[in-house]
Amino acid sequence: MFGKFSTEHFTMNDGVRIHARVGGSGPGLLLMHGHPQTHTMWHRIAPSLAQHYTVVAPDIRGFGDSSRPEPGVENVAYSKRAMAQDMADIMGKLGFEHFMVGGHDRGARVAHRLALDHPDRVLRLFFLDIAPTLAMYERTSMAFARAYWHWFFLIQPAPLPEGLIESDPVAYLHNVSGRRHAGMSAFHPDALAEYERCIALPFTARSICSDYRASAGIDLEHDAHDRDAGNHLAMPLRVLWAAHGAVGQNFDVLSLWKDISHNDVSGHSVDCGHYLAEEQPDIILEEMMTFFDSERCD
Repeated sequence: MFGKFSTEHFTMNDGVRIHARVGGSGPGLLLMHGHPQTHTMWHRIAPSLAQHYTVVAPDIRGFGDSSRPEPGVENVAYSKRAMAQDMADIMGKLGFEHFMVGGHDRGARVAHRLALDHPDRVLRLFFLDIAPTLAMYERTSMAFARAYWHWFFLIQPAPLPEGLIESDPVAYLHNVSGRRHAGMSAFHPDALAEYERCIALPFTARSICSDYRASAGIDLEHDAHDRDAGNHLAMPLRVLWAAHGAVGQNFDVLSLWKDISHNDVSGHSVDCGHYLAEEQPDIILEEMMTFFDSERCD
């Protein structure tokens, strides 16, 4: 689904192996996927972006064809700090000291941490359908808890959520994804087949739960420390959210990002559900091209 993209594997210092697709030429553009998906979610826009940028689309650790390490104490192996370090190292291995970043869902949370921990390397940020993790947990309402039930299911102590997912991982994927605005119609059959294949791989359920447990634990500690220290985002941020999604319906997205940013923050809702890059690829492509092309002109 990625045309002339190459398949690459990168080994991190801790032994984690990251699978990625790389294509195009020009400035570096890192694209990170969300849950319960893989890099394949970018298939409708990555080939067009690769006409202007070197597009790097990895499977973040724990997902797709990347490694699924042991969680460790406090799920540190799935902290967004560890995931962000993977991405910084990959872009360095590819020769990009400075690069732009786009992220959806979990991938955007990794991108947030990447920009905080490596502000001198990230030029521009483009987020799809998230508000800051710390703010979302602090301001959780009954409506949000009902819509994002998986946030609270996945953080329950092992092995309950892992066992329930492993009993039928494809059913879990269809339930989480199918409840959204567009249902399963949002996904190309080939992309859906990839999501189904990867979620059934060994230890995927453990990785998913560890990712969310980290977000409700050690990641909140890191985020609170940065907020209290005034360590905010230093680069321009563009954020789009789903008009028919729980994030925009429950949070003032732009205001929350402006609260923790030193630079320009802009964005708006898009007439679709949670999977913006698959439901409205033309709009997302145009938005990305306009936003990232601004870096060329600066």
